[in-house]
Amino acid sequence: MNASHRTSLSIEWSLLGFLAEQPMHGYEIHQRLSQAAELGLVWRLKQSRLYALLTRLEERGYIDHTLEPQDSRPPRKVYTLTPAGRAALDAWLHEPVAHGRDFRLEFLAKLYFAQRKGEATLRSLFAAQRSLCQRWLERQQAALDALDPGAFEWLVYRFRLGQVQAIVQWLDVSEATLLESTTLDP
Repeated sequence: MNASHRTSLSIEWSLLGFLAEQPMHGYEIHQRLSQAAELGLVWRLKQSRLYALLTRLEERGYIDHTLEPQDSRPPRKVYTLTPAGRAALDAWLHEPVAHGRDFRLEFLAKLYFAQRKGEATLRSLFAAQRSLCQRWLERQQAALDALDPGAFEWLVYRFRLGQVQAIVQWLDVSEATLLESTTLDP
């Protein structure tokens, strides 16, 4: 999945992340996202949309399925991650979120799966995001410096600068907390 294949809600990456952990059927994934814990705090997804996204991921070659018989019901599809899907997921986990507006959803999903992959992935994600945020800060500051204080445009850029500063502060605290934690997977 490259940038041309992205949707505005890149939930597909989270679906790949779940399947990297273990094969699952669609309802299992839906249950994981429906719980008011972990990624359920970040994403909401209707079951019908989930199946459409799984079909799209399969068409792109990122997942495959086998049929699992059930006693009195039709067989269900159990999805697995393909090597291409694993490579795409790994690349996504190491690239920073490109826009501040995507930070709340996409970065938190990346962080969830990076934490599960271990310290090296987590460090890589934080470093890449912090580097990009530094460029955001520089652009916002340059735009702010070119404007008259008190002008509406100055207020907008000051707001944006404050948002990015808050993100950087949150990144610093989160990284230190997670790396000190004993709950990191090896």
